[in-house]
Amino acid sequence: MPKSKRNRAVTLSKTKKKGREHKEGVVNGIREAVEKYPSIYLFGYENMRNLKFKEFRDQLKSSSRFFLGSNKVMQVALGRSAGDELRPGIRKVSKLLCGDSGLLATNLPKEEVERLFREYEDYDFARTGTNATEKVELNEGPLEQFTHEMEPFLRKQGLPVRLNKGVVELISDFVVCEEGKPLSPESARILRLLGIKMATFKLHLICRWSSDDFELYKEGLDDASDVESA
Repeated sequence: MPKSKRNRAVTLSKTKKKGREHKEGVVNGIREAVEKYPSIYLFGYENMRNLKFKEFRDQLKSSSRFFLGSNKVMQVALGRSAGDELRPGIRKVSKLLCGDSGLLATNLPKEEVERLFREYEDYDFARTGTNATEKVELNEGPLEQFTHEMEPFLRKQGLPVRLNKGVVELISDFVVCEEGKPLSPESARILRLLGIKMATFKLHLICRWSSDDFELYKEGLDDASDVESA
């Protein structure tokens, strides 16, 4: 009797994780970039969108290199003290590496980098857990933007709807989200259906290092004074 294909044992031993070899590759890549490019920037980001970031990175491909990943690995690459820093003063960048941040190594003029980061902004649909930027409320009555086939799905998202002569109808007012409160999975789906974008993918510069200068962009950092005196 042939063996059932439904009950096959699946081995996970061949699954590769980003281990030591990957980390060493990142460290070596950053160190090569620091030697090659005259300026290193530390930047932060909000509401990261991988596809949009790739588009931004591709714009600067001929003049720059971007690095995202473990902050600790990037700190190791730059050095965290005067004794192990890769280049004089670059430990100040390492000291500020925390949270959602990355590195840019570039030969672009400072003014051009600042302009690109200042002007870049992209809107997208908010994900679950994102704080709503406004209150969205649907009023009782027909929801003509939705086809009758969507009525069961809308009910699953918590909308009090019914079909009335083939038209999706809201039988009572419904608050999709409240300003400042985290979006539930259902709220995020409804906003997407309504075409309402609440997430803004932004990049902002934190500091810039060069062989003869260090500049801090972001004001109000808790350890900014420590960095300047490091």
